[in-house]
Amino acid sequence: MKRLVAGLCLLLGACATSHAPSQSRETLPAPPPVGEPADLLGLSGTQLQALFGTPSFSRKENGAEMWRYDKGSCRTFFFLYPTATEKTVRHVETVPRGRTMAADANCLAVLRGRPVSPRSPVS
Repeated sequence: MKRLVAGLCLLLGACATSHAPSQSRETLPAPPPVGEPADLLGLSGTQLQALFGTPSFSRKENGAEMWRYDKGSCRTFFFLYPTATEKTVRHVETVPRGRTMAADANCLAVLRGRPVSPRSPVS
């Protein structure tokens, strides 16, 4: 009887491992292009507010902060991370995205109140 139970357990174990579950892979979107607007990196929160005012939205998470500024159809996201003395901008993204970096130059121009390149639909 013990042999029969052991044999059945081995048989069931072999059946369970012989059929690998089908793996459906979800396609992830491409990451944003590399590069950052150098003139905005390293700004403190105080400097950022002096340039652009109070953010439309902000969020704090695990010591970092995300500040979003909305202007026209452009959304600009600043990611501030702690340094030895204060939080500073370490990453910038825009929606719409840029062609050569995560932050679109025309979107940043809109945020700064500057004229936009004629090829851009951002307003």
